[in-house]
Amino acid sequence: MFRWLLLLCSHGAMLAVGFALGVYFLPILTAPKGPGEAALVAAAEQAKYDVTLTRDLKGSDFLHWGEGTISLSPAQIVHKGELAPGPDYKLYLVKEFVEDEAGFQAVKDTAVQLGDVKTFDGFIVDVPKGVNIDDYSTVLVWCEAFGEFITAARYR
Repeated sequence: MFRWLLLLCSHGAMLAVGFALGVYFLPILTAPKGPGEAALVAAAEQAKYDVTLTRDLKGSDFLHWGEGTISLSPAQIVHKGELAPGPDYKLYLVKEFVEDEAGFQAVKDTAVQLGDVKTFDGFIVDVPKGVNIDDYSTVLVWCEAFGEFITAARYR
């Protein structure tokens, strides 16, 4: 009886570890190829604002972080750098700077979602018609699937 219980526990633990690794690695394995350095540089030339992402935010940790530069123009948001890989990332503009889950949850209703982030080594996201980047102060990456803060930066 003890042997069966031990086998059940050990196999259950390995199943949980396998599932967790799958959740982490699947976005990396299925991520499309990034836009490339030349496209990122060309898109960033039109920027009205440039801001640096750092890993030292209150809501960032070893699994949820971003680094590099984000350039914002009225037409596009361009990220040159790296994001921690994960599923279901969304790019938001927020009216006030927040740096963790609780802060973003408090202002999410007033934030505007710009689009999906599917690459982790740089991205270009179009700003939808009718969205004025000057009405906001912060760009933020959020994991919608798990409600996790990834990174943010104040640009004005």
